[in-house]
Amino acid sequence: MTDELFQKMSQSILDGDSDAAIALAKQAIDSGIDPLEAISKGFVVGVNQVGESFACGQAFLPELVMAGEAMKAAVATLEPEMQKRGTSRQVYGKVVLATVEGDIHEIGKTLVGTMLSASGFQVYDLGVDVPTAKIIEKVKEVDADLVGLSALLTTTMVKQKEVIDELDKLGLRKKVKVMVGGAPVTKDWVQKIEADGYSEDAIGAVGLAKRLVGVV
Repeated sequence: MTDELFQKMSQSILDGDSDAAIALAKQAIDSGIDPLEAISKGFVVGVNQVGESFACGQAFLPELVMAGEAMKAAVATLEPEMQKRGTSRQVYGKVVLATVEGDIHEIGKTLVGTMLSASGFQVYDLGVDVPTAKIIEKVKEVDADLVGLSALLTTTMVKQKEVIDELDKLGLRKKVKVMVGGAPVTKDWVQKIEADGYSEDAIGAVGLAKRLVGVV
């Protein structure tokens, strides 16, 4: 019976059905199922499958977005029960995300944030057009492990370098890994600004984040 429920949870993510995900999360709580198990054996299985399908070109951006939203809804429903039981999901690391100053592109960054949250990272999304000083301030405030910087314009890419230089200046660069992303970002650019890596899509970003914090 429990296996069947886990399967339905996974399916709700594959379908990108937030309502079903919430209903199944509530059902799990009512049945006394450990919320952590519901996440790891049910919902995360769906997230991983969508990620694999996307990587192979069998699923597309809207499906990925909807799966991420359904996962968020499920976790939000289970969280109060986790707090009650005193259990918490394993957090792989804290990530500060931002689209750099002068740039207002949102979709890619938001999707990366959703998928990182769904995969076990604690995400602080500062939004778009974020000044370097504000990013650095947040990194120090939350004691971040990773920074994700998005830029979709060649004119704003330089701000990615500015953040890295600032982290260097403050002696934080050894602790804080920097991921960059956005259409104009290339391997050469990553090497030039001495970032720790880049990804072309949200699924790749999750894999990169896990490698940078030593999970895989």
